[in-house]
Amino acid sequence: MVCDWAERIAIDIREEYLAHLFCTGGTCRYRFNERDFELQAGDLSIIRKRRMIEDIQPSEDFRCKIIYVKPGFVELCTPQSNYGVKGALALFLNPVMHLTPEQQIVCRRDFELLEQRIKDTEHHFYRETLVNAMQAAILDFFDFHVGNSGKDGISTQNASIMNRFLKMLEAGVYREHREVSYYADCLCVTSKYLSEVSKKVSGYAANHWINRYTILDITRLLRDKSLTFVQISDMFGFSSPAYFSRYVKRYSDFSPSDYR
Repeated sequence: MVCDWAERIAIDIREEYLAHLFCTGGTCRYRFNERDFELQAGDLSIIRKRRMIEDIQPSEDFRCKIIYVKPGFVELCTPQSNYGVKGALALFLNPVMHLTPEQQIVCRRDFELLEQRIKDTEHHFYRETLVNAMQAAILDFFDFHVGNSGKDGISTQNASIMNRFLKMLEAGVYREHREVSYYADCLCVTSKYLSEVSKKVSGYAANHWINRYTILDITRLLRDKSLTFVQISDMFGFSSPAYFSRYVKRYSDFSPSDYR
């Protein structure tokens, strides 16, 4: 869906989607993945996890176009390119891309075409035209990202391993298993090999992503003051509240009490 920011700001946050925002004026500050970002005119922001967005502060003159896409439809439209895994990881760390004037023209064209295709419901091949327009936009988004960060060669095997590893984390497996060996066994590789693949594809070892997903989930739960530290600790299978507190302190630089 393509629409203005103000029209969709209050949507139920339990609804999952990928948000593609193209800023056409003003600025908007927001917090994502526990980090602060600012979107300026001409910037493209791609946000994979809606529940990680917080503290949205648009300026009075902020304007943007947004494409909301369900994850399943994105998977259908994403070209068979190994770059997709690296791009997704990079956007998890920094969802904002500063586009050149030339890239802004291309991005605006992609948004306008998608908006046109979405409205053209009477087209006899509506779904096919929509998939085609979305796929072209995704390829342009890949191109923007490569231009900003460079393209490293990623083998199909490594891309597949990393993609399956991330899907396990996104499914919340870390609540019960935070050992690299567990994920490696599920993927039929060694712990060393999984960490090497993760390092090559994302720049970080496998345990970084396990702990990152865990901490993000914990901090989200800590905001719910109806939950006690003991309850949250039990959700993640920690042996004691004290061990839970040490874990949070180690990987976030603050204790549960300090955060709350």
